[in-house]
Amino acid sequence: MSETPLDLRVARWRRPLGAALALATLAWGVLVGTAPVDAMQGPIQKILYVHVPTAFAAYAAFLTTALGGAIYLWREQDEWDRLALSAAEVGVVFCTLVLVTGPIWAKGTWGRWWSWDPRLTVTLLLWFIYLAYILLRSFTEGSERTARFAAVFGIVGLLAVPLNYLAIDLFGGRAVHPDNLSRGSLGEGMGAPFLAGVLAALLAFAYLTCLRFQLEGLRARAARRERAG
Repeated sequence: MSETPLDLRVARWRRPLGAALALATLAWGVLVGTAPVDAMQGPIQKILYVHVPTAFAAYAAFLTTALGGAIYLWREQDEWDRLALSAAEVGVVFCTLVLVTGPIWAKGTWGRWWSWDPRLTVTLLLWFIYLAYILLRSFTEGSERTARFAAVFGIVGLLAVPLNYLAIDLFGGRAVHPDNLSRGSLGEGMGAPFLAGVLAALLAFAYLTCLRFQLEGLRARAARRERAG
């Protein structure tokens, strides 16, 4: 008997993930709605509960891409390459949300949509790196050579994630972006809605990656049947 494909094993988590995501999203909505309004920034401050969690979800997605690529290079099993691609696509979606929500907050707080702050610049670079990864897979045939190159690209691209998080520390003199949360950026009453947002975003990443990976598995099996028939 052949082993169950990885995408079908992962798909078994789809319903539990969906239920957990629904509950986390409900809790997030209630907690954000009842969270205190910042005295200086006003209601726009609450975009923090979307902006930062989506960044964490993007990090998780790009880490999954790198891990999937590394395991593909090690084991040479196409399913890990498909997982890497699925996670990269989901990660680009979340990174796009980061780049959309950030300027909305910046316009209300700084008075301008964009500043070439180190954190913002590296975030844009991160988005371009994994968009290039996806375009590479789209514009080339699904060959083993393409998959191996994409795996290496996805692994090297992960270096931009810690650079993105540490950008404020590395380029502090030119940074206008708020400090990292480790420095106490969260005020009283902000912890619970923030943690709920992070949980909801990570569950959304896992759920969407599960769906996307399942679709890639279906496509691969359909292609094999077409070649065999």
